[in-house]
Amino acid sequence: MAIPDYQKCMSPLLEYAADGKEHSIGDAYDAVATRFDLTEDEKREFLPSGAQQIYKNRIGWARTYLSKAGLIQNTRRGHFRITPRGEETLKQDSQEINTRYLMRFEEFEEFRKRPGKTESVAIGDEPESATPQESLEKAVIDLNSGLASEIQEALLRASPAFFERVVIDLLVKMGYGGSRQEAAQVVGRSGDEGIDGIINEDRLGLDAIYVQAKRWDNVVSRPEIQKFAGALHRKEREQGSIHHDIPIL
Repeated sequence: MAIPDYQKCMSPLLEYAADGKEHSIGDAYDAVATRFDLTEDEKREFLPSGAQQIYKNRIGWARTYLSKAGLIQNTRRGHFRITPRGEETLKQDSQEINTRYLMRFEEFEEFRKRPGKTESVAIGDEPESATPQESLEKAVIDLNSGLASEIQEALLRASPAFFERVVIDLLVKMGYGGSRQEAAQVVGRSGDEGIDGIINEDRLGLDAIYVQAKRWDNVVSRPEIQKFAGALHRKEREQGSIHHDIPIL
């Protein structure tokens, strides 16, 4: 089955603690995972950031919400036990415990209204599969994706000279030329024979990288690569030596 959302983990987690004993969150992970028959592959699924396994993140947030509602209490780091309120909840109610259910408890309502809490989304409208951390990471991914698209569009509209400068600067930031900005120069101009930039890997300029920066929608064709290779060979003849040239297209 699919990994349950954090709200569906609340009832099983509270039931797991029903014996009144102190439990570790590590044991709780295993117990709830077994309750939902999670496969090993499902257990190995991570958040986009890679910081934590998804099922552990969701069970952890279920624990946080139950704690804020006073149904369990944290006894020490990584450990918890059920409270009298939690025991009464299990005895009196058969309905599924979720965020809407927890709103009946004043402590949880105050927790939801704490400063900085976004109130633009109603409790019942929250994406059931997403914990706050999952929502945050997805938002970051969406923002980064949107920013990347905007940068790409701006580069496509920019002048050839600006585009070449950006490519050379990026290569320097990636470590070419020892990350020394003075090691790079843009030479693209009319009659440059396909060489738009040069990055000297050493301070004497004996080992150089020649760069051609072009905007392509598809795979670079063989004729373009051959023209660039020809420009490199002509440059070698002019300088009277052979360099270890790395064409970057």
